Amino acid sequence: MEQIFVKEAEYVEGLVLSLLFSDGKRQQIDFSGFFKNHPHPQYNKYAKESEFKKFWLRNGNVMWGKHADLNFPINALYAGNLELCCDDDWE
Repeated sequence: MEQIFVKEAEYVEGLVLSLLFSDGKRQQIDFSGFFKNHPHPQYNKYAKESEFKKFWLRNGNVMWGKHADLNFPINALYAGNLELCCDDDWE
């Protein structure tokens, strides 16, 4: 099976990105629910639109922060369901 990765990421508005995956699937993801439901002192700053827009791609994944402080599993991004990456220990 071919490994899926993010080929392109484009800012849409607010806390929404449009992602193009290596298999041609395009997924629009609103990250606002994630930040609302899973606040964390290290990541809360990325819930501000100005910081959120500073995302970048590395090794086929979307990242935030100088040292990739915040990123999400590809399977969660591909499914458009950021809750897939969260467990009870997140907070």
